Amino acid sequence: MVKTKLDKTFFFIISGPSGAGEDAVIRGLGKKIRLKRVVTTVTRKKRTGEREGRPYYFVSVPKFKKMIREGAFVEWAKVYGDYRGSTKKEINRLSGKKVLALWKIDFQGVRTIKKQMPGVPAVFICTPSLKILEQRLIKRGLDSPVVIKNRRSFTKKWLTKKRIYDYTVVNREGRLDKTVGNVFSILKKCLLWV
Repeated sequence: MVKTKLDKTFFFIISGPSGAGEDAVIRGLGKKIRLKRVVTTVTRKKRTGEREGRPYYFVSVPKFKKMIREGAFVEWAKVYGDYRGSTKKEINRLSGKKVLALWKIDFQGVRTIKKQMPGVPAVFICTPSLKILEQRLIKRGLDSPVVIKNRRSFTKKWLTKKRIYDYTVVNREGRLDKTVGNVFSILKKCLLWV
């Protein structure tokens, strides 16, 4: 495992549509380098194996809307029909700790963060085609056909926003190790600038 000697928190964004493999890439990076995750607050229901704070903070829609009104978020958006956002409290938890903080957000969040924190690098993880992405969603069996159709529509919109990212990495079928290696190379290059 690579250890970094950071003198401040280094935020690094991994972003991609559902099924692109961002979580698998993040797990792979975690085997190569010590990192912390920015934990996102969401309104969707917990899935099997998830618990509070791993990988999300789970709240109701009314609670989330109250947090918006109170100015609790650095960024927030409606994604796949649910609200998601990064709280100021969560960013403060990681700030000033000399850590690599991996931030998984959608393109709306990337756009917001790029305005507020322009130096944060953002990597777009994608599949070779929309059809492959849809096949992955079907294969993992977490979503109904209606949900997959809605995700496909949102992903089409997402693909038109690729220019907001600093890097794009294609996660090809059966090549996860290569994808993780490519993202790790980008991360190392970014860390040299710090």
